[in-house]
This record gives sequence, C-alpha cells and structure tokens, in this order.
Amino acid sequence: MAGLYIHIPFCKKRCIYCDFYSSIDMSQKERYIRALSREWQGRCTELGNVNIDTVYLGGGTPSQLCISELDSLFDSLIGIDWGQCKEVTIEVNPDDLTKDYVGGLVSLPVNRISMGIQSFKDSDLLFLNRRHTSLQAVNAVKLCQDAGFENLSVDLIYGLPGQTLESWEQNVKKAIALKIPHISAYNLIYEEGTGLSTLLRKGKVRECDEELALQMFGLLIDMLEQEGFEHYEISNFALPGRYSRHNTAYWQNVPYLGIGASAHSYNGYTRSWNVPDLRQYCDKIESGNMAYTLEQLSFDDLYNDFVLTSLRTMWGLDLDKVKFLYGNDRYMYCLQQALIHIQSGNLIMSGKHLRLTRKGLFISDTIMSDLFYVD
Repeated sequence: MAGLYIHIPFCKKRCIYCDFYSSIDMSQKERYIRALSREWQGRCTELGNVNIDTVYLGGGTPSQLCISELDSLFDSLIGIDWGQCKEVTIEVNPDDLTKDYVGGLVSLPVNRISMGIQSFKDSDLLFLNRRHTSLQAVNAVKLCQDAGFENLSVDLIYGLPGQTLESWEQNVKKAIALKIPHISAYNLIYEEGTGLSTLLRKGKVRECDEELALQMFGLLIDMLEQEGFEHYEISNFALPGRYSRHNTAYWQNVPYLGIGASAHSYNGYTRSWNVPDLRQYCDKIESGNMAYTLEQLSFDDLYNDFVLTSLRTMWGLDLDKVKFLYGNDRYMYCLQQALIHIQSGNLIMSGKHLRLTRKGLFISDTIMSDLFYVD
C-alpha cells in the first residue's frame, strides 16, 4: 500500500502563521492541474506495483479549486482505483463552502474533509488573518454533515498571544458540541519568514507563556478523552475508527508520493521534495524534467525517522521492528537511551513497545532527540 499527497498551493491571502508554500496567482490554476497530471504520469511507478490506498489534497487551499477543476484533476490520475481507495481527503476553508460546492464534493471520490477552522473566536481569526468568521465555521461544519460527510476533521490552534485557558476551553467545547469526530490541535509556532515571526521580532506581539500553553494542551487531552476521543498522535484526536488513515501511514513508515509544488515524497530509502515555486514547478514539468531534489537517506537517518514517527503515536515504538530493521546495536542503544526516561516516568514499556506517558507528551521533542543516534 502507499499514499498520494497532492499540493494545491492557491490561497486568496496568506495566514500570518503559515510557512507552507502558497500562491495567490489564480491565473495559473489550469496550467497547474495539467502539470500535476503530467507529474503523476511520470512518477506513478516510483513506488512499485502497489495500490494507492489514501489520497490527500493539502495546501495552500484545495477548496480554491472549483468542482470542475477538481473533477478534471481526479480524472487525470489514471491508474488509481477509486473504489478501492480507502480514504480521499481534501482540505477546505470554511468560507469556500456552499451547499452547491459541498454537493459537488459528494460527486467526487472525496470521502473525508479536513477543515481549517483554527478558532471559533472572531478576534482570534482576525489576528491570524483568516478569511472566515466563527459563524461561517459552524455553518460550514453543518453543511458537510448535512451532505453526509461523516468523516470530518477540524484544525484548531492554541497558545495564541493573549489567549486565556478559558477561551481555549470554549473553543474545544464548541468543537465537541458540533460532534466533529476528528480534531487536530497545534501549539502556535513562530516560523521564520512568516508574518507572525515579523510581528514578534518587532515587539508587536508576545508569545504565549510556555506553562500556559502546556495547560491548554493538558486541558485539551482531558476534555477530548472524556468525550471518548483517542489521543492517537501528539496533535491528533479521533473517535474510534476516525483516525486519518493517510497521516497514520506517514507515522507508520508507509511509502508515499507527493506531487505538486513543494510536495515531499518517501519510498523507504530516499526522500525527495519538489521546487517550492508554482511557475518554476510548471516550467520544469512542461519541459519534461523532474521538479524534485533527491536525498539518499543514511542508515542513521532511517533509524532516527523511525523513532520520531513511531513515538508520536499511541502505538509507540516497536522494539522488535527496531531490532529487525536496524540491528541489535541500534536496539540496545535505543533501550539504553530510553532507560532514564522510563525511570523518570516519561516513557513506559508496554510489551515490546515504548510509549510516551502523559508526562512524556509534554517533553516529547527532548525524549525523541535523546533516542536519536548521532555519530
């Protein structure tokens, strides 16, 4: 099995926190779709003779493509058996959704919607430079539910400047009340090159206190687990059976192909990434060239990636797999490095799996880096 990621870079405007590649040049949409089709045709055999089990349209803002453009894109992905494809996700913005648009999505292979809400508080949305309002977000969720999309996810952000524990609690309560089966929640990060990092550098905003952000994370875990959500990955919560299959495949080391400007790919031993520029990407594809840079992963890279992705999940790090894939030396090294965190209550040994404890979740980056092998 394998996954396909398709990057749709188009945005009406850029959110101040976002460091993903995007473009406001809507005049290039048709050209870009043709380039996606051509790249797919040129690279679809890279993963070998495997079925594409999941497809994920991310961005950017995929909902900036109209239904006919999406239909054209899906039609061009020759060789994918949509009837056998377990999950096809599209990222959407709430203000792009109308009854007709959502109805159009129903007619496509799409069976999962991921909605970038970020907050149900209008002042937060204004600060983040989001296009929608809280009311539009609520209405968009209901439109999707009324159309029959049971597999629905929303993104939320915590740790905003000036955000209180109480206002964050209201955000989580709203998501619960809307009966959304999957919630992704992220601590606000000041990525270099974003509008947010510029505001911070100029002293126009102050970062949320780290202790308060940890309290928000803890509150999120408590509230969602009380509602039956499983905390299956550090930033992701789902009701039973509603995990993101596509993203879970990433964390389980399943190969994937990424097409489109800035898209990344992984085949088990190499990683590649496309040029993060719409026009350069199209130029390269149209001239018959590949648009990616290729990196051969070292033995240590593969081990470290396996540790990182595995420990992020509730299933944890399979030590038998560590021994099988990377040998007894790495297995013993991993156990030795983990011991101090087991003794301090940050990790727990469950059978042959190492898992983060509730305490360990709050310092996960430190724990993972301690288990990395650096020559």
